[in-house]
Amino acid sequence: MPLSNFSPKAGNFEIRTYHRPYRIEELIPTHVCFSGSPIKHPLDGSKVVLVADPASSSPFYYEFSIDDIGHIEELPHIVRPDGESIAMARMWIKRGSVALRCLPFVVEEIQGL
Repeated sequence: MPLSNFSPKAGNFEIRTYHRPYRIEELIPTHVCFSGSPIKHPLDGSKVVLVADPASSSPFYYEFSIDDIGHIEELPHIVRPDGESIAMARMWIKRGSVALRCLPFVVEEIQGL
């Protein structure tokens, strides 16, 4: 699946933000934070995709179950040189959850081996 399908755009989050009271000190022992641009999973509505560095030339992304998200914090948007704004967030994911990290690459032969 090409990365162009995961082009995050600014706007409202496709997932529900949790507004319950929290303290970071209470989340640290039970959760791990990940930052990036959240987008709705293109195939599975029970999951969310978090593009770690959407402005990078070789971005990778995480895939989390929505049920494993303990808290979401909105971060400042990133603005690309062409003026496109990208929404950013910090997600607190339950420790021990199963997630997916995808690092796309181009398959080529290595010269000189």
